Amino acid sequence: MGTRDPRIDAYIEKAAPFARPILVHLRAVVHSACPKVVETVKWGSPSFEHAGLLCGMAAFKQHCAFGFWKHDLVVEGDTKAKEAMGSFGRITSVKDLPSKATLARYVKKAMQLNADGVKVVRKKTVPRRPIPVHPEFAAALARNKKASATLAGFSPSQQRDYLEWIATAKQDATRARRIETAVEWLAQGKPRNWKYMDC
Repeated sequence: MGTRDPRIDAYIEKAAPFARPILVHLRAVVHSACPKVVETVKWGSPSFEHAGLLCGMAAFKQHCAFGFWKHDLVVEGDTKAKEAMGSFGRITSVKDLPSKATLARYVKKAMQLNADGVKVVRKKTVPRRPIPVHPEFAAALARNKKASATLAGFSPSQQRDYLEWIATAKQDATRARRIETAVEWLAQGKPRNWKYMDC
């Protein structure tokens, strides 16, 4: 028997009215095709596991997305995948999805790939060049040791969030405001996108 995660019930309940029937449908198809599926939440979205990650779904303001972790091996030749995150592009109604039978076949294929231990070969990413610290930001950090220590303790991606935000300011006044805000947030131990993180 599979498991149901109450966090997914809450996620569906909070979704926009158009999205709820899509999410309910997808969840039902996954459970039907894989009775031992385990529900969880990954990256803030409902996900389904069976001998590894199978698939996941998400609701946005105007569309939903559903995708298989091993997409290229499960849904070969899917051209809609380029339209949006996931395997079937932007989903605005249940009609945008393949039939229940086709979806179930994909779920079973994903299950088999996991059972067989098939790994997806991911393209190696080229490390991005470091972003130099803007001199005005460096000066502001030198005046606030707490903010400086927080930035130094952040992961490279969290540091990059702040450095890019300041570097992309087109006007001096905008940069000055961003530096002031960045130092304030860093002194409080906050990453750049703290407003969007789960508390």
